[in-house]
Amino acid sequence: MPHRLISPRTVSSQELDAMVHMLDGADILIHRFDGTVTHWSIGCENMYGWAREEAVGEKVHELLATQFPEPVENIRNQLKSRGFWQGEIIHRHKSGHDIHVASRCVLVNSPDGDLAVIQTNSDVSALKRAQEVVKSREAHLSSILDTVPDAMVVIDDKGMVLSFSKAAEKLFGMSSDQICGRNVSNLMPNPYRDAHDGYIDHYIDTGEKRIIGYGRVVTGQRADGSQFPMELHVGEATANGERIFTGFIRDLTSRYKIEEDLRQSQKMEAVGQLTGGIAHDFNNLLTVISGNLEMIEDKLPPGNLREMLGEAQAAAEDGAVLTAQLLAFGRRQPLNPKHADLGQVVSGFSDLLRRTLGENIRLSTVIDGSGLNVLVDSSQLQNAILNIALNARDAMPKGGSLTTTISRVYLDADYAKMYPELRSGNFVLVTMTDTGSGMTEEVRKHAIEPFFTTKEVGSGTGLGLSMVYGFVKQSGGHLQIYSEVGRGTTVRIYLPATNGGKPQEAALDHGAGESQLPQGDEVVLVVEDDARVRRVAVARLASMGYTVREAENGHRALDLLRKNTDIALLFTDIVMPGGMTGDELAREVRILRPDIAVLFTSGYSEPGLAGNDTVPGARWLRKPYTAKELALRIRELLDAN
Repeated sequence: MPHRLISPRTVSSQELDAMVHMLDGADILIHRFDGTVTHWSIGCENMYGWAREEAVGEKVHELLATQFPEPVENIRNQLKSRGFWQGEIIHRHKSGHDIHVASRCVLVNSPDGDLAVIQTNSDVSALKRAQEVVKSREAHLSSILDTVPDAMVVIDDKGMVLSFSKAAEKLFGMSSDQICGRNVSNLMPNPYRDAHDGYIDHYIDTGEKRIIGYGRVVTGQRADGSQFPMELHVGEATANGERIFTGFIRDLTSRYKIEEDLRQSQKMEAVGQLTGGIAHDFNNLLTVISGNLEMIEDKLPPGNLREMLGEAQAAAEDGAVLTAQLLAFGRRQPLNPKHADLGQVVSGFSDLLRRTLGENIRLSTVIDGSGLNVLVDSSQLQNAILNIALNARDAMPKGGSLTTTISRVYLDADYAKMYPELRSGNFVLVTMTDTGSGMTEEVRKHAIEPFFTTKEVGSGTGLGLSMVYGFVKQSGGHLQIYSEVGRGTTVRIYLPATNGGKPQEAALDHGAGESQLPQGDEVVLVVEDDARVRRVAVARLASMGYTVREAENGHRALDLLRKNTDIALLFTDIVMPGGMTGDELAREVRILRPDIAVLFTSGYSEPGLAGNDTVPGARWLRKPYTAKELALRIRELLDAN
């Protein structure tokens, strides 16, 4: 609806002259509606550098090269409909520099009957410069706070959250809007939650510090209810007469995990030295016992005594087998390493495995690529594979499948950082995956410890995986076990690759700089429950140019997908806590976004676990993957959409 036009007040020539004379020191000018200057104050001369004789008769907006915040016609319409207009404009000084001006215009009728505009201007350039400085400093500070990996939370003396940094949003799994204005105790579990406000009141009343000014390890709670250890540093300040407390928070989950892995590695090293030494000495005793039994047996006639001696000899032989396994765990077994192609070694062993496992277990072997050469004791490697296969058979009493894959991989520095005992480099990987009952996390942690077994008494020694672990470590390799109850177990043996140097394809993987990797500018959603693995994936994708959103579980991923309609690809782990697996997440995502690309990843070697059959077009990437493999697979999926 158009504005109603008003009738501007008529101002006489004497009034105009008197107005300019009275306010001659002010920045005031009068011009006709078409912009022709009729009155120019001394204040305008000082402000713009143009003398009155130079300005009068000129078009004001041409003389001052006015930059308006909106079209001139809009301003003129407002003057006609409302009688005035005010806003910020930019004028140009006679010398050429810009002046930021706060302007107010009033429409009047001039004595000759034409419309005129009385315009008062105030130079706000200094204020604008100050605002720009403040804005720049705020942007600088915001950039620092968004970049610092530590989370920052600011609260008042009532415990209410005033500020919540980007890192805090990621750490606690909630946005700033969700927590600001609420009590900070929502970020901690009980009993700390109920007691928190009492801590602040006690400090304010007594001045007794318990945490302010120094670090302390406490427990935090994320939005999904999961708890984590964190290091908290709290500082105190006064703003506008009010106390505020600033907390800097560092997530200790990864550090604790690395420390736990290191302690486990040190424990296994100590146990290995002990058992290896005992086995070595006990083997000497068994040699004496067995040798004497053999000599006695030759001198005894057939009968009960000879049969009893035979049982004793058989027991000594069983003891020798046990000590051999202990020596393997302690990395003191005699090895006879030779150059071998693992593809040929494992393939030649398949017939024996098939007979050992029985008809109700489907055995398959996949040899991926060439250049699978290692320096290894082939007979001991076959023993290791046999032990893993026997464990898989016991985990599948009703039958199932066991898949063995041999491939060449390059473990980069990012991956090696996650495991203290692992070094980067070229490896040949033997992966054995079964579809058995799987292990709990507690069982998996102890699986390689000597004499640890979940079988019934008399059904196993508990030395099978211990022997495998010792053999792999003695061969300069690395052993990993992935398992999930009801989803099977994957055992991965990494052995250092040989070939008199790096094969060409491995050298390409290692040498390909980030600038040579396929790049992109799409938005990728990374879903991974292991924070260390997730950080590596996010850092890699960001270095390739992608915009990355990240989530620690499926429910959080769905929330992000609903809020970010520009996500082009879902990159998700398969096995995750929180009640939703990666393939279940992908199916939900495809309902919301049928066009989205899906890339699965997993520590399992069997591609069927990725649920490709239920998510059309999805692809699969096995852990550990190189940056090059990730870049190529993502680009392939995005370019196909």
